[in-house]
Amino acid sequence: MASNPRISSAVPGQAEDFASVTAHAGELMARFFELYGEFWQHGAVPPQLKELTRLRNARVTDCGY
Repeated sequence: MASNPRISSAVPGQAEDFASVTAHAGELMARFFELYGEFWQHGAVPPQLKELTRLRNARVTDCGY
């Protein structure tokens, strides 16, 4: 999985990052961040373990974000 988006930024003059690329579909972006917030704030897995998992996944996939 590459960390370089294949779609250009929807925001003129802004680099291609997750937020500027997903801005092409504003409602989808809003719903994603709502779901993302629920994932991080609630659930059976403690936030510290979620963060460690996120960091490990980023390292394994060589994610630049």
